[in-house]
Amino acid sequence: MAISWQKSIALLKEHGLLMKINGDVKNDFEAVTYDSRKVATDTLFFAKGNFKVAFLTDAIMNGARAYVAEREYSEGNTIPSLIVTDVQKAMALLAAEFYDNPQDKLFIIGFTGTKGKTTAAYFTHEILQIATANHTALFSTIDRILGPKEQFKSDLSTPESLDLFHDMHVAVKNKMTHLVMEVSSQAYKKNRVYNLKYDVGIFLNISPDHIGPLEHPTFADYLAHKLMLIDNSKKIIINNESECFTDIYERAKRTHESKDIYIYGRDNSQNQQLLDLSFSGQADLNMSKLIVTAKNNKVKELAVSGQYRLNVPGDYNESNAASVLLATGLAKAPHQAMVNGLEQVRVPGRMESFSSKKHGMIYVDYAHNYVSVKALLHFLHTQHPQGRVIIVLGAPGNKGESRRSGFGQAFTEEKADVIWLTADDPQYEDPQIIANEIAEATDLNVVTINYEMDRPQAIFKAISMSTATDVVAVLGKGLDPYQKINGVDTPYIGDMAVVKQVVKNLEK
Repeated sequence: MAISWQKSIALLKEHGLLMKINGDVKNDFEAVTYDSRKVATDTLFFAKGNFKVAFLTDAIMNGARAYVAEREYSEGNTIPSLIVTDVQKAMALLAAEFYDNPQDKLFIIGFTGTKGKTTAAYFTHEILQIATANHTALFSTIDRILGPKEQFKSDLSTPESLDLFHDMHVAVKNKMTHLVMEVSSQAYKKNRVYNLKYDVGIFLNISPDHIGPLEHPTFADYLAHKLMLIDNSKKIIINNESECFTDIYERAKRTHESKDIYIYGRDNSQNQQLLDLSFSGQADLNMSKLIVTAKNNKVKELAVSGQYRLNVPGDYNESNAASVLLATGLAKAPHQAMVNGLEQVRVPGRMESFSSKKHGMIYVDYAHNYVSVKALLHFLHTQHPQGRVIIVLGAPGNKGESRRSGFGQAFTEEKADVIWLTADDPQYEDPQIIANEIAEATDLNVVTINYEMDRPQAIFKAISMSTATDVVAVLGKGLDPYQKINGVDTPYIGDMAVVKQVVKNLEK
């Protein structure tokens, strides 16, 4: 792994990013990083993000040979530099080249959407693991799987470009042939995936989320960055039930021939004349039965038609599965791998259930915005009409502020019975104030709201009040092993661990 000074210059010029060259470097760079603590001899250092000049000073002391930045720093005048218009784009380009363009050696499937990315990514990974004899990598919100013996927890849905291409390189080194990854709107807004092309891009859905001062200023900006996946994918799969479907479809038609666009939807959904694949389903609290029908020859060639058993409850997951069948069909997975994959798949932190003797069924799910909470509530009420639906939920601080009113709206529209509002990564905000904002958006004539900012205590109180005919759903964090409080990742045993502990103590 290496990149030369001249190759770096040529790439930056090719993409119109280079503004100024200071100095010259004869030897190849043997390392690239944006973290001054990881700098060694012959490193190309990137000054990006929340940059402090002290980082550059440290990088030079540690052996940086040159740096890339959007402005010159007098503190860095002892080493050469490349001044660029956008350091994030420059970093993505040079990272791909440094790691020998691993993206060209993988069949890459990318998912974007307000909800369902992680679930769909796990469905796809399970099918392709079967189809490729365990040669499929996964970059998800939960896990980064680079090979049979290389798996670790993710810190971002879509990692920084240097980390992204490094991990792709490791995956290729581990003989992976396919990669399934989530592609967040922030990944495009921050140019983490600049110039990366996908073999298949899937647009699951969109609804207002991630809107706030630290994320997207408006819904239009959020949608614009989601749509970038379409421009950078060879083949496109679109959910015809998504909000803004017309905008999404028109964008796809602008950049792709019709043979490369695949539209899917339920048998009774809108725009039936556009469907390439239709599906219907029947779900209960344990599993869904999914029936899929190819509507034309281009989908019939993918061998996706048939009946499936989906090992993740929730009728809303049937739509995710339909998109996955198209994606894995385009990846040439055999039909039996699809059947087996969907029946076997488990998604950590998604609709994980725990049955108690005296307090009904308890679920832990990552649902963390209006659309996902509304869909889950509707499903639980449909499947559990006799008892109460009791929810434990909070909202994160300093991000996704629109979620708070969205939760209240979902509670009201789907007539949640009892809500316990609690903390969920409050960061620098007071979780009680966040809870109050959710409550203000909730019709208290419809929903009973309780407050408990200690999350394990909130879970305890919710389960304690439930009966054998009730259902409790603990939402938001899934398997997150920490709470973000005042900038610190405070260890947390996880919602399911708390649930099991509570039930064990209650049912001694």
